[in-house]
Amino acid sequence: MAGFRRAYLRKVWGMTIGEGSRISLKARLDFTNPRGIHIGRETIVTPMAQIFTHDFVKARHVDTHIGSHCFIGAGSIILPGIRIGDHCIVAAGSVVTSDVPDRSLVAGNPARVVKSGIRTGHFGMLVGPSVH
Repeated sequence: MAGFRRAYLRKVWGMTIGEGSRISLKARLDFTNPRGIHIGRETIVTPMAQIFTHDFVKARHVDTHIGSHCFIGAGSIILPGIRIGDHCIVAAGSVVTSDVPDRSLVAGNPARVVKSGIRTGHFGMLVGPSVH
């Protein structure tokens, strides 16, 4: 089913979604500017996460990037134009208002780096020791 959803989002809506990535059926992707969504390989977007690519107030459409091997937690919000690096974790309920560097764990509203230098595997699952 994950492969079918990925193919549908790519072919019908023009999103860039990497191999092995999983997008929950309950995740909310911005279909106002669907070609602006870019998700790397083996990343998971969990239920009720929202990814935006447009800003109605500023009348702009921008690209939003999520790297490879990331975990986007339930109920999190990724604002338009944000770039989340590779091997990142966005904690549940976080509101990401600025770019997230590679190998970071962010949490809160607005999201702040809680831990950096983390190592993740498939779908952003932590592996091995990490640096504080």
